[in-house]
Amino acid sequence: MGLEKKLAQLRILKTGPGTTIQDLGRSKSAEFGVPQSGAADVISARWVNHILQNSEESALLEICQPGFKVAFEVNTRVAWAGAKVDVFLNGERLNPIQQLQASAHDLLEFGRFEKGAKLYLGVSGGFNSPEILGSKSYLQGITNDSYLKIGDLIPYFLVDNPSPSRFSTVRWSFDWFETECLEFYPGPDYDLLDKTAKEKLLTEEFTISALSSRMGIILEEVLENQLPELPTNPVFPGFVQLTSGGKLILLGPDAQVTGGYPRIMILSEIAQSILAQKKPGQKIRFRKIDITT
Repeated sequence: MGLEKKLAQLRILKTGPGTTIQDLGRSKSAEFGVPQSGAADVISARWVNHILQNSEESALLEICQPGFKVAFEVNTRVAWAGAKVDVFLNGERLNPIQQLQASAHDLLEFGRFEKGAKLYLGVSGGFNSPEILGSKSYLQGITNDSYLKIGDLIPYFLVDNPSPSRFSTVRWSFDWFETECLEFYPGPDYDLLDKTAKEKLLTEEFTISALSSRMGIILEEVLENQLPELPTNPVFPGFVQLTSGGKLILLGPDAQVTGGYPRIMILSEIAQSILAQKKPGQKIRFRKIDITT
């Protein structure tokens, strides 16, 4: 006998720019020219759904700015992971926890981001936004909304799956995304780089610039190169392109599906999640994954 589900809503009382609904994205949408989208940090997103005993594809909120506040209509099991943030329940600060049995009329607020750049908030059963091309992920031009705003009501099916206690601490480490190291596989055009460019790529430090969004991140430093112009080719989240001017573009989940810049690297899934938790001004390094063995 299945768990009984009832429809409930979460009301947004406060939010900064960039808050969206995300799941694991549109895995087959590229053939239609539609970006994949989905959670930028899939490790944290999957962990939230694991805590809640949801399917890993369940939709969550991706929160990118401090000052996010919601109100619950009914008792709801809720969990979060990703960035290390200050958490308040009804105005009182909570000790570090990752899941909560919220009561009707509770106010949950996330304040300062101490570590990391993205927080994932989920409810038992997952959020129930419209599904388009196999995903509930927000994407400008595809979904009705690009971002969540104050006053929005987010529906979800309330699953009778309560937390063992009002407050529950779940094992979670913030150390994994504090590393500067991003591992990559050589991209289709990696061997077009000369020895000097490869050495710089593997030994020098790079800086996240302010030109960062869900479409991609541009690094501040310049990697001199003499790469030829290339025809337009397919690209996916995690690809790293190199412009003729030497700028490295690390493609994010909302990146276009084709591009003409050389594709010199493909970030590992873990590296993509680490990158999603980086803020402008933070440093990264690249480490090549040996695929010869």
